[in-house]
Amino acid sequence: MKIMNNWNDNYVNGYQTAVQAENEMTLQRYVASVMRKVYGKMALGLLATAITSFLILSSPALMNVLFGFRATMWILFAVELGVVIYLSARIDKLSTGAATAMFYLYSVLTGVTLTPIFLVYTGSSIATTFAITAGTFGAMSLAGYFTKTDLSKFGSFLSMALLGLIVCILVNLILQNTMFDLLISCAGVLIFVGLTAWDTQSIKRMCAQADSTMVGKIATMGALSLYLDFINLFLYLLRFFGASRD
Repeated sequence: MKIMNNWNDNYVNGYQTAVQAENEMTLQRYVASVMRKVYGKMALGLLATAITSFLILSSPALMNVLFGFRATMWILFAVELGVVIYLSARIDKLSTGAATAMFYLYSVLTGVTLTPIFLVYTGSSIATTFAITAGTFGAMSLAGYFTKTDLSKFGSFLSMALLGLIVCILVNLILQNTMFDLLISCAGVLIFVGLTAWDTQSIKRMCAQADSTMVGKIATMGALSLYLDFINLFLYLLRFFGASRD
């Protein structure tokens, strides 16, 4: 009788383990499918940015309209900031389609504001920096996705570091110190490398906890977070690898 009870216990435990394993595999497949949507939207956002910059560069008249006055750039930056703040604050109220449209609008605006870098740096150095950025971003995003280490403890530190970085940038707009600018660039690279891994893990957790009705919005917000990490990492690396046209 005791042997039979032990066999029954082992059978039940084994059944529970099998069910748990199956549930875990189902969850992993679900998370992977949502993450593919995140990376897909992010890639389309980067493509929209690149196409926008190329089209503007191809039109001298449009270049003159957009960049002929300094105030135009400040207006574009303000609109760009407004879009990302509104999207982040109203994501729960917006439909999935509206949220996605705003993300692509932001990508297009970024393409406009990034166009002047093609006038400052050579095309080959921009392409090289983009490749370096893609490799670095990919490695850190994969690390954030697969690591078993809880990166949330680094989140508050990275957020504070980002805030400090913004303050330093504003201060250096007044000081115009070359060495300080170099230190800011180094810090920027390190911060956005860390944010890439942290954001990826955070998005993965959101995917695992959300129901199917939120998939579209999570994909959009996840794409926005990783898009911002990529663009900022690219801009800071460009300060090191970009070759001036002069």
